[in-house]
Amino acid sequence: MSLKSGVDNPRSPLRRFLDRELSAGAKPLRESFRSQHRADRVLLPLPGVGTEVGTAGTAIDTRLRLAFTTAAPVDLAAALGIEQTGRDYQSTGLRMHAVGNELAARLTHTVHALDLANRATPIDRTHDEEEDLARLLIAAAWYQVLTRNPVGFEHTPLYLAARENPGSFTLDRLLQLPHRDLVADVVAQLHQAADGPLVSLRARTRPEGCTPGPTFPSTRITADADLVVDGLLIDFKSDKDSRRFPKASAWQLLGYLLLDTADRYRIDTVGLYLSRSAVLATWPVEEYLDLLGTCRRDLPTLRSVFAELLAGYRADAEPYTPEDEDRVRRLLQKLGPVIEAGHCPTCAQPLPESTRRPRKFCTARCRGRDQAMRRRGLLPGGPIPTLPRPRRKERLEPGEGWQVVSLTPRLRR
Repeated sequence: MSLKSGVDNPRSPLRRFLDRELSAGAKPLRESFRSQHRADRVLLPLPGVGTEVGTAGTAIDTRLRLAFTTAAPVDLAAALGIEQTGRDYQSTGLRMHAVGNELAARLTHTVHALDLANRATPIDRTHDEEEDLARLLIAAAWYQVLTRNPVGFEHTPLYLAARENPGSFTLDRLLQLPHRDLVADVVAQLHQAADGPLVSLRARTRPEGCTPGPTFPSTRITADADLVVDGLLIDFKSDKDSRRFPKASAWQLLGYLLLDTADRYRIDTVGLYLSRSAVLATWPVEEYLDLLGTCRRDLPTLRSVFAELLAGYRADAEPYTPEDEDRVRRLLQKLGPVIEAGHCPTCAQPLPESTRRPRKFCTARCRGRDQAMRRRGLLPGGPIPTLPRPRRKERLEPGEGWQVVSLTPRLRR
């Protein structure tokens, strides 16, 4: 199970649970985010970046973590991807595995030689050093793709070059693959961070108080956040439109908070760092929960119910059959909060006194929110969500008398 895939899919049990629990929706949080987003300029990807925007984002995420702590020079997902190449592919895979190990060794050596987490030095190094480091991080990001999206890995420059000529695929060849615009994009975001709010945050912390890529092994879902710095959970974002704050991103940040059931990281503040605009938006945990409308339950109770959801069903899987949908609805109904009489069914707050007829909702917004959730089938009495089409299509077999007349594909001009 994956937290990201769960929050990205509006039909998944995880997303439906959070949509129901967060009575205020994403609007108040977005307004708070935009009030903090004051940027003089936004770095846009250069033309040569093309479809590799995500690769640039992964590379700059790792580089920013290394500015705070060098405890993990090679990201866990990249290390897993390197190991997986040797298992999933034959001769090409063995070559990619060997080159990947060389990459990990060179990256580790470079990170420690540059002493990136030293608070007595600035966040960035010389331009040439940053370009070399960016090439290493981009190559590591391609290995990460195999861990997160095996289908997408076969479209990476790394895989294509190794498959074309395994014998000539070396570390030097791999480091020549990133387009110069892709390298420049990562370096530009890093130099911009060197003049932004991360500088003061880094200066008042120590490497020992920073956790790169925090994970939650005690839970039944895979999730790796970006960085925890002395109780501040930061998620790095490199979206082109930095003023956007999608609902899935807000829910994902909350998901990290809920997965820390043992309070291992002692998170008291959550935040987003927008690397293309050098903006750091933060909220104390209590304020973040209030903006989302989690007033039905306190944080420990919400964590407990969230863990029960993950134990009861594969929370990121979209139900494909009526039986699956019925099981999900029964689980969500079981986990629903008990609203006492005299309280608003949307936010669970006491209803204000009325001299006229008794009120059912505390505000018009709660009434509208209740209607919206019922229309989406998130509350009892609402419609059953339309199930997607079956994954497998019926296979057509040729009948008697069929004859193949041409194997030439005909493409619409």
